[in-house]
Amino acid sequence: MSAFRIAVPAAIERVVLTGAVGLLAAAAWAVLWSADANIHGILHAHGRTGIGPPFRFSTIMMFVAAWTGMSVAMMLPTCLPVLTTLHTFARERVDRLLLIVLAALGYLAAWTAAGAFVGPVSLGLQEAMAFPAGPRWLDRAMAPTLLLVAGLFQFSALKYRCLEKCRSPLSVVLSYWQGRHQRWQAFRLGWASGVFCVGCCWALMLLMLVSSVGHLAWMLVLGLVMAVEKNVRWGRRLSTPVGVVLLVCAGVVLIAGGERGLFWTMAQEFCGAK
Repeated sequence: MSAFRIAVPAAIERVVLTGAVGLLAAAAWAVLWSADANIHGILHAHGRTGIGPPFRFSTIMMFVAAWTGMSVAMMLPTCLPVLTTLHTFARERVDRLLLIVLAALGYLAAWTAAGAFVGPVSLGLQEAMAFPAGPRWLDRAMAPTLLLVAGLFQFSALKYRCLEKCRSPLSVVLSYWQGRHQRWQAFRLGWASGVFCVGCCWALMLLMLVSSVGHLAWMLVLGLVMAVEKNVRWGRRLSTPVGVVLLVCAGVVLIAGGERGLFWTMAQEFCGAK
């Protein structure tokens, strides 16, 4: 297809693109708000002995759908720099909007793939915790373990390498945009951007599985933290304080949980206490 330029200022198209991503994210937030209780039940069933989502294909698909909806609401706006950079490179093409859509789909495909991996693991653990004769400490271990993993990952080299990629949209586009097979390359650069995003944010996203906090306020806090880390100039400085806070929270939940704490529950079970 021959390429020609439509007489629409590039700045206006970028504003429209930003507005479209914002509207899509807002629509996802609205869906999540209307289905908050159902999504909470799909993501985790902690503390409900004998009750849990059945481990079957349909439930896994529901988990992946809920995870993808959260990705649209929380993560899609953070890939806007990649989309606007691609728009700059493709602004002479008549199919530039299609290319941007393909890049966005590639980005979301990476997060959906992550959800497809997390879903069976999470639902399998939920089923084990919901079993009446199962170990109670497994349920108590979920929150401190996720907080500990997320806190430690904030200091990892992988976190910072992926953050550098996320904070350099131009390098991502230059790496995957070579002027041939543009539609495939648009999807592939979106996928690559999504993989880097998953690489730096997966541990924080897993905090959505923490018991009793799988609601919109918690999602909003996590989304803001990840957006600032990725897209704000001083965002990298936020990683260390967030890591410290998460490690402190893990210690508080682990040690100071009273009779609901992990140490107390394990002591009761291993010592045969009731």
